[in-house]
Amino acid sequence: MKIILASSSPRRKEIISRLDINFQIINPAINEPRYNNKQSPKDYAEKLSKMKALSIAQKHKKQIIIGADTIVTLNDNIVLGKPQNKKEAYNTLMMLSGKTHKVITGVTIISLSNMSHTFSEQTYVKFLDLKKEEVFKYISTDSPYDKAGSYGIQDYSSIFVEKINGCYDNVLGFPLSRFNYICKNILNIPI
Repeated sequence: MKIILASSSPRRKEIISRLDINFQIINPAINEPRYNNKQSPKDYAEKLSKMKALSIAQKHKKQIIIGADTIVTLNDNIVLGKPQNKKEAYNTLMMLSGKTHKVITGVTIISLSNMSHTFSEQTYVKFLDLKKEEVFKYISTDSPYDKAGSYGIQDYSSIFVEKINGCYDNVLGFPLSRFNYICKNILNIPI
């Protein structure tokens, strides 16, 4: 059984590695559509995960494909993507300051029989009131620029977090326990 992770995320690779399974990583080449308010953030995350999985499944029909995408949403109507520059990173982090936001990861699993299963996990993250000097220190590193919402809970920006409600791994980029449960109990994939 060959498993392919359709993701370039080093955090997803690290999380899935905990299952002690052999898998290959192939970076999906997709053009991510911009979020529009006609769909829910949950549907958007799931759509992106499905696009990633399907882009790899076309050439790898006899493998299990895992596609995933993580987004950050504020008030269920603002999707905060990866910042393009320091100004965007600063503005995003200050927007999250003192508020609770939602981290949603959509996951699509395409099994050997070409059956597809898509789900999403949601985790609530409450930020403290942020100090400008701490935000400036953080955005002067390379860390925020490959992360939705401009932060990574596993790095320096962990000092911004007051509390989380839900799956920590989901905030990192992959809801491992739910994925494991679905594979074993719903899809009958022995991982």
